[in-house]
Amino acid sequence: MSDRLRQLNALESEEAVREFLKCCGSKRWAERMAKERPFHDVDSLLTTSDHICSSLDASDWLEAFSHHPKIGERRAAQAVSSEARKWSEEEQAGAKNSSEETMRELIEANREYERRFGFIFIVCATGKSTEEMLNLLKARLKNDADKELSVAAEEQRRITRLRLKKLLES
Repeated sequence: MSDRLRQLNALESEEAVREFLKCCGSKRWAERMAKERPFHDVDSLLTTSDHICSSLDASDWLEAFSHHPKIGERRAAQAVSSEARKWSEEEQAGAKNSSEETMRELIEANREYERRFGFIFIVCATGKSTEEMLNLLKARLKNDADKELSVAAEEQRRITRLRLKKLLES
């Protein structure tokens, strides 16, 4: 067991919730993760996270989504920790070297997506270029609302897994 996992297991419940909220903005998810401690290894942490994610409802997902900035932007709708903000910037690094035209198109597609679905476009952006994210966004605009919530929730689950690993590295 890593030292960081030991530290996470030893935190008071409220502190653990704050740490977990860096990884996923759903308070229900963070509270349940804190209650499930101690974790014996990274695999048990990730498996527990996946299990809890599978039990979340639409309001939990919408809460989690609100803690992300829109692709290509820096600020989330909800206040987030400096660590979560830094992780978002790292995850969206592919958007930094985009043309002005591509960024304008992405911003407009983001607006259309939010009007259509009522929440921001969520994608596990790590390793993706702006063009890839724009193409995914355009493709997902064709989904119905239920399908899109499911797709966005799966993307959030993937982001959460990556951030849990980063949390253990910090």
